[in-house]
Amino acid sequence: MEDWRGAWYVPCLASLETLQELCRKENLRCKSIGITNRSLKSYEVEYLCDYKVEEGTEYYLVKWKGWPESSNTWEPQKNLKCPLLLQNFLSDKNEYLSRVREGKALKVRNHVKALNPAIADYIVKKAKQRIALQRWKEELNRKKNHKAMILVENTVDLEGPPLDFYYINEYKPAPGINVINGITTGCECTDCPAEKCCPKEAGFILAYNKRKKLKIQPGLPIYECNSFCRCGPNCPNRIVQKGTPYSLCIFRTNNGRGWGVKTLQEIKTNSFVMEYVGEVITSEEAERRGQLYDNQGNTYLFDLDYDSDEFTVDAARYGNVSHFVNHSCDPNLQVFNVFIDNLDLRLPRIALFSTRTIKAGEELTFDYQMKGSIDLTSDSADSLSPSRKRIRTVCKCGAVCCRGYLN
Repeated sequence: MEDWRGAWYVPCLASLETLQELCRKENLRCKSIGITNRSLKSYEVEYLCDYKVEEGTEYYLVKWKGWPESSNTWEPQKNLKCPLLLQNFLSDKNEYLSRVREGKALKVRNHVKALNPAIADYIVKKAKQRIALQRWKEELNRKKNHKAMILVENTVDLEGPPLDFYYINEYKPAPGINVINGITTGCECTDCPAEKCCPKEAGFILAYNKRKKLKIQPGLPIYECNSFCRCGPNCPNRIVQKGTPYSLCIFRTNNGRGWGVKTLQEIKTNSFVMEYVGEVITSEEAERRGQLYDNQGNTYLFDLDYDSDEFTVDAARYGNVSHFVNHSCDPNLQVFNVFIDNLDLRLPRIALFSTRTIKAGEELTFDYQMKGSIDLTSDSADSLSPSRKRIRTVCKCGAVCCRGYLN
């Protein structure tokens, strides 16, 4: 037997309820996850699975929280103290019936004695999806490093959280790539911007106006004050580094574009919205991964081509909310290169700023062919950002000026 001290340990990905179900199924006790002799007598409705009427009494099949499905029981409606779950059950049932009847609302007849098995199956799947999306939302909000909330919504289909996506707040460099270049100096300003503030030291103007809105043209870089600068956290030249200031919602689109992102607050023109983060890999590795992604139609490879084309950001598995932002040929977000604690021109941070006022509830988009470097004239398919594609991907943005393809 291998020495336990040399064993590998990984965090458990199962939810607390799943672990409790396993313990109860095997008749085990585990105080650390709340399975004790006393808790074996506690019951809480997790979701409702089915419906029937017997001798004039309405019954619902109950899935108990933390108990295996083999413990499900039929309970009379008068015993259930879960109005929201009852509402979800009825809503899911009517949604299924409406879809079956080609979108025409169908009134539920009072004499129905039992649900069609297909309806019950759909209701259970919707309940499980609702729980999974809620857990995903909680996970995203635990991991984010900004104050604004992240919501999750799917009113379109039964798709749950992506299985192979891990939320990160900053670049995840591949071995051998250093995204922090060891900068040890900063500006001496007590009231930025001063004559020798960070942008001017780099040979550029301050990117923001007094209202902390962007004032430079696309293609010009943003140099923010860094961790060694004398100025404090309220410095007007610290915007991107503070993270997303708006509450956003990851939602399921209804036109085949998968997940998308919409803002829950109005966003003024030239405002910072979010960073594009992911794994930082070499362009050679990006070329290899691109071959694999092509057949899937993925567009998560973003070339860091401000000064050279040595590195690429791959947000396919590791990323933040920007992973879910869709393409548009008429976008409301613009790409800018940002330098803060790393002044290596080969490794800028990628920030997305609003190009116009964006209303609450509106989807956020950027142009996948948008260049973040000063060279804005290249039409070469080999230099497209974020994705170097070989197979042409049909565009579904729906814009009047749609080019027809993402690349």
